[in-house]
Amino acid sequence: MVRQNQYYPQSVPHPGETLKEKLEEMIMGPKEFALRTGKPEKTIIAIIKGDSSITPDMAVQFESATRIPANFWMNHQRNYDEFIAREKRKAVIQEAVEWAKQFPLAEMIKKGWLPSVNTIQEKTMEMLAFFGFSNHTAWEDYYFNQQLKVAFRISLAQTSEPYAISAWLRKGELQAMELEAKDYSEKKFKEALPKLKSIRGKFDVFSQLQNICLEAGVKIVHTPLINKAPISGSTRWLNDTPLIQLSGEYNDSKNFLFTFFHEAGHILLHGKKDIFLEKVEYSDKDLIKEKEADEFATKWTLSEMKK
Repeated sequence: MVRQNQYYPQSVPHPGETLKEKLEEMIMGPKEFALRTGKPEKTIIAIIKGDSSITPDMAVQFESATRIPANFWMNHQRNYDEFIAREKRKAVIQEAVEWAKQFPLAEMIKKGWLPSVNTIQEKTMEMLAFFGFSNHTAWEDYYFNQQLKVAFRISLAQTSEPYAISAWLRKGELQAMELEAKDYSEKKFKEALPKLKSIRGKFDVFSQLQNICLEAGVKIVHTPLINKAPISGSTRWLNDTPLIQLSGEYNDSKNFLFTFFHEAGHILLHGKKDIFLEKVEYSDKDLIKEKEADEFATKWTLSEMKK
């Protein structure tokens, strides 16, 4: 996504300052102005002091009394409000800087996962945008505290590199969003397995694999490894659509094929409630299900692996 540079002023005065200047020009005090606009004097004083905002109703009343269009007052208030919001945002970003430094930022920029920016504050903003969170505590709630369990049902808190792993997983989600899959059909997916096995070694293996899976309602993406996240594969459900995320190279056909069928086994054997991360140890890992997925993959790849 290409982002255009935008100018944001260093400071924006409260519209009350403009109102104060206008009243001085009109040689009119707050009490008279309040009378002319039908507003309480304390409200006018609060606006002049910058303690209160100009509402649309007030802007229309001010238009009659000052001969300054209502949209001027509304735009002035909106610009001020946006400035204040951005100042608050700066503080949030600064608080998240140390969080952002935990990620392999240089590598993510090199791979094109993040835009190339200069300051750590800009990189922090891009990291939050990458994950779709407004602050770094939301990331902790999601990946550590499982506060949105319908979306992410394991905690990465006990893994050795939770930051890099979460970045790899998030990249897979973003890739999956770009794919259009039919409604998931377990029957179609099972029927597709022999065809998926047979395409190994042919030209453009991954595209064929991906297209066949999409017809069965399964999304499959290839996400290159990043430093400190040595994950060979992952399986999870995004709403009602299963997602297989692989990192292996296509030319390593045996390992790539085995990993794919391992993840397919999780989809067919274990349903929607679990997330599986291969080659990652986490506290609630179900070893029995991992063994079942290995046996499923061995069944589908054994004949090939013997060659």
